[in-house]
Amino acid sequence: MKHVILMVLGCAVLAPSIASAQSDSEIIARVLLPLRARTAEGAAVVKWNADFTWTTIKEGTNPWVCYDRSGDPNEAPFAVQCTSSANLPRVAQNRRFDAQGETAAERVALVAQAQADGTRIDAEYGSLFVSMSGQDQESATIHTTISVPYATGESTGLPESGSQGGAWVMAAGTSEAHIMVPGR
Repeated sequence: MKHVILMVLGCAVLAPSIASAQSDSEIIARVLLPLRARTAEGAAVVKWNADFTWTTIKEGTNPWVCYDRSGDPNEAPFAVQCTSSANLPRVAQNRRFDAQGETAAERVALVAQAQADGTRIDAEYGSLFVSMSGQDQESATIHTTISVPYATGESTGLPESGSQGGAWVMAAGTSEAHIMVPGR
């Protein structure tokens, strides 16, 4: 039993260093998966730092930027995302809120407070967030949303509920408003 405990503790200590030992080329290949090949070729790739800043590990030639979200709060074991590079400050703010709020209600309150005091960073209107997540890469699915801060069903002509089965506006009228695109 003592040997099993020591082995488990050893693995727990080594796991973070093994995960961080992933090469930049492995990270780049992983995070570009949600994009089509032509788009992925010109996309930038960043790694997130503990202070909610990012380090670019692949320069881009188009507006896309991709990053790994595996291990983040409320994310699947395999989770990557791509969006417009203009959205990086908002993503950084969201990451800070995720780290500060222990519960979903606390994270929602942090967003609401930032909205109320004028510090909420808006997403680029019309920009996409393309996420790929699942228990592992093989089972991961792709989900796409289109950012439309403050849009409503009335302003877009889309329903504010997904009950009809097509695209719809979620969080209508808020800085969080986005068009939900049905899965593929």
